[in-house]
Amino acid sequence: MNKYLILCIDDEREVLDSVLNDLGEFESHFAIEACESVEEAREVLQEYQQEGTPLALALCDHIMPDVTGVEFLISLTDHDSTRPARKLLLTGQAGLEETVEAVNHASLDYFIAKPWKKEQLQSVITEQLTTYIIENEKELMPWIQVLDAERILKAMSDNRTSFGE
Repeated sequence: MNKYLILCIDDEREVLDSVLNDLGEFESHFAIEACESVEEAREVLQEYQQEGTPLALALCDHIMPDVTGVEFLISLTDHDSTRPARKLLLTGQAGLEETVEAVNHASLDYFIAKPWKKEQLQSVITEQLTTYIIENEKELMPWIQVLDAERILKAMSDNRTSFGE
Protein backbone atom coordinates (compact mmCIF):
# COMPACT_ATOMS: atom_id res chain seq x y z
CA MET A 1 0.00 0.00 0.00
CA ASN A 2 1.38 3.38 -0.97
CA LYS A 3 1.79 6.03 1.71
CA TYR A 4 0.28 9.45 1.12
CA LEU A 5 0.63 12.79 2.89
CA ILE A 6 -2.02 14.80 4.73
CA LEU A 7 -0.77 18.35 5.31
CA CYS A 8 -2.41 20.48 8.02
CA ILE A 9 -1.56 24.20 8.11
CA ASP A 10 -2.63 26.67 10.79
CA ASP A 11 -0.63 29.37 12.55
CA GLU A 12 -2.32 28.59 15.88
CA ARG A 13 -0.66 25.59 17.56
CA GLU A 14 -3.76 24.76 19.63
CA VAL A 15 -5.85 24.47 16.46
CA LEU A 16 -3.22 22.27 14.83
CA ASP A 17 -3.07 20.01 17.88
CA SER A 18 -6.86 19.68 17.82
CA VAL A 19 -6.86 18.82 14.10
CA LEU A 20 -4.08 16.25 14.62
CA ASN A 21 -6.02 14.68 17.46
CA ASP A 22 -9.17 14.47 15.33
CA LEU A 23 -7.25 12.89 12.44
CA GLY A 24 -5.49 10.30 14.58
CA GLU A 25 -7.44 7.41 13.04
CA PHE A 26 -5.79 8.10 9.66
CA GLU A 27 -2.19 7.89 10.95
CA SER A 28 -1.83 4.19 10.25
CA HIS A 29 -2.35 4.77 6.50
CA PHE A 30 -1.26 8.37 5.93
CA ALA A 31 1.69 10.52 6.93
CA ILE A 32 0.18 13.50 8.75
CA GLU A 33 2.24 16.67 9.09
CA ALA A 34 1.36 19.85 10.96
CA CYS A 35 2.78 23.20 9.84
CA GLU A 36 2.42 26.61 11.43
CA SER A 37 3.07 28.58 8.22
CA VAL A 38 2.70 28.24 4.48
CA GLU A 39 6.49 28.47 4.15
CA GLU A 40 6.92 25.52 6.52
CA ALA A 41 4.23 23.63 4.60
CA ARG A 42 6.10 24.16 1.34
CA GLU A 43 9.32 22.85 2.92
CA VAL A 44 7.58 19.76 4.32
CA LEU A 45 5.86 19.16 0.99
CA GLN A 46 9.18 19.33 -0.83
CA GLU A 47 10.75 16.82 1.59
CA TYR A 48 7.92 14.34 1.07
CA GLN A 49 7.99 14.81 -2.70
CA GLN A 50 11.72 14.02 -2.71
CA GLU A 51 10.88 10.80 -0.86
CA GLY A 52 8.20 10.02 -3.44
CA THR A 53 5.26 10.51 -1.06
CA PRO A 54 2.39 12.28 -2.85
CA LEU A 55 0.17 14.90 -1.23
CA ALA A 56 -3.32 13.47 -0.84
CA LEU A 57 -4.95 16.27 1.13
CA ALA A 58 -4.14 19.79 2.32
CA LEU A 59 -6.19 21.26 5.15
CA CYS A 60 -5.36 24.93 5.58
CA ASP A 61 -6.54 27.86 7.66
CA HIS A 62 -7.30 31.00 5.67
CA ILE A 63 -5.79 33.77 7.80
CA MET A 64 -2.06 33.06 7.81
CA PRO A 65 1.02 35.26 7.98
CA ASP A 66 2.35 36.29 4.55
CA VAL A 67 0.12 34.08 2.34
CA THR A 68 -3.58 33.31 2.83
CA GLY A 69 -4.82 29.76 2.93
CA VAL A 70 -6.82 30.35 -0.25
CA GLU A 71 -3.68 31.57 -2.05
CA PHE A 72 -1.75 28.52 -0.86
CA LEU A 73 -4.48 26.10 -1.96
CA ILE A 74 -4.71 27.81 -5.37
CA SER A 75 -0.92 27.50 -5.74
CA LEU A 76 -1.19 23.72 -5.30
CA THR A 77 -3.10 23.50 -8.58
CA ASP A 78 -0.13 25.05 -10.42
CA HIS A 79 2.05 21.95 -10.02
CA ASP A 80 1.45 18.52 -11.56
CA SER A 81 2.59 16.80 -8.36
CA THR A 82 0.08 18.58 -6.09
CA ARG A 83 -2.79 19.27 -8.50
CA PRO A 84 -4.64 15.98 -7.71
CA ALA A 85 -4.57 16.62 -3.94
CA ARG A 86 -7.83 17.40 -2.18
CA LYS A 87 -7.84 20.97 -0.87
CA LEU A 88 -9.81 21.97 2.22
CA LEU A 89 -10.15 25.37 3.83
CA LEU A 90 -10.64 25.26 7.61
CA THR A 91 -11.41 28.69 8.94
CA GLY A 92 -13.80 30.97 10.71
CA GLN A 93 -12.55 34.04 8.87
CA ALA A 94 -12.58 33.55 5.11
CA GLY A 95 -14.82 36.00 3.36
CA LEU A 96 -17.27 34.95 0.72
CA GLU A 97 -15.17 36.58 -1.99
CA GLU A 98 -12.04 34.55 -1.16
CA THR A 99 -14.01 31.32 -0.89
CA VAL A 100 -15.71 31.93 -4.24
CA GLU A 101 -12.31 32.71 -5.77
CA ALA A 102 -10.91 29.40 -4.53
CA VAL A 103 -13.92 27.43 -5.77
CA ASN A 104 -13.82 29.18 -9.16
CA HIS A 105 -10.14 28.31 -9.57
CA ALA A 106 -10.99 24.66 -8.83
CA SER A 107 -8.65 24.96 -5.88
CA LEU A 108 -11.05 24.28 -3.05
CA ASP A 109 -12.76 20.94 -2.61
CA TYR A 110 -14.40 21.68 0.72
CA PHE A 111 -14.89 24.45 3.27
CA ILE A 112 -15.06 23.63 6.99
CA ALA A 113 -16.07 26.37 9.38
CA LYS A 114 -14.43 26.82 12.78
CA PRO A 115 -15.32 25.64 15.31
CA TRP A 116 -15.90 22.16 13.90
CA LYS A 117 -17.09 18.93 15.45
CA LYS A 118 -14.68 15.98 15.46
CA GLU A 119 -17.19 13.66 13.74
CA GLN A 120 -17.86 16.25 11.02
CA LEU A 121 -14.15 16.74 10.33
CA GLN A 122 -13.48 12.99 10.25
CA SER A 123 -16.41 12.46 7.90
CA VAL A 124 -15.27 15.19 5.49
CA ILE A 125 -11.67 13.95 5.56
CA THR A 126 -12.82 10.37 4.91
CA GLU A 127 -14.97 11.52 1.98
CA GLN A 128 -12.19 13.64 0.47
CA LEU A 129 -9.48 10.99 0.93
CA THR A 130 -11.77 8.35 -0.57
CA THR A 131 -12.22 10.53 -3.65
CA TYR A 132 -8.46 11.05 -3.89
CA ILE A 133 -7.63 7.35 -3.53
CA ILE A 134 -10.28 6.27 -6.07
CA GLU A 135 -8.91 8.79 -8.58
CA ASN A 136 -5.19 8.15 -7.96
CA GLU A 137 -4.60 4.62 -6.65
CA LYS A 138 -4.71 1.41 -8.67
CA GLU A 139 -4.92 -0.94 -5.69
CA LEU A 140 -8.14 0.04 -3.90
CA MET A 141 -8.75 -3.04 -1.76
CA PRO A 142 -6.32 -2.11 1.08
CA TRP A 143 -8.09 1.23 1.54
CA ILE A 144 -11.45 -0.32 2.41
CA GLN A 145 -10.50 -0.65 6.07
CA VAL A 146 -9.80 3.06 6.61
CA LEU A 147 -11.89 4.95 4.02
CA ASP A 148 -15.45 4.73 2.65
CA ALA A 149 -15.71 1.01 1.92
CA GLU A 150 -18.98 1.33 0.00
CA ARG A 151 -17.59 3.92 -2.44
CA ILE A 152 -14.36 1.98 -2.89
CA LEU A 153 -16.21 -1.26 -3.62
CA LYS A 154 -18.41 0.58 -6.12
CA ALA A 155 -15.32 2.05 -7.81
CA MET A 156 -13.75 -1.42 -7.96
CA SER A 157 -16.94 -2.81 -9.47
CA ASP A 158 -17.14 0.06 -11.98
CA ASN A 159 -13.50 -0.51 -12.98
CA ARG A 160 -14.12 -4.21 -13.61
CA THR A 161 -17.19 -3.36 -15.70
CA SER A 162 -15.30 -0.79 -17.75
CA PHE A 163 -12.56 -3.32 -18.50
CA GLY A 164 -15.08 -5.92 -19.61
CA GLU A 165 -14.34 -8.38 -16.81
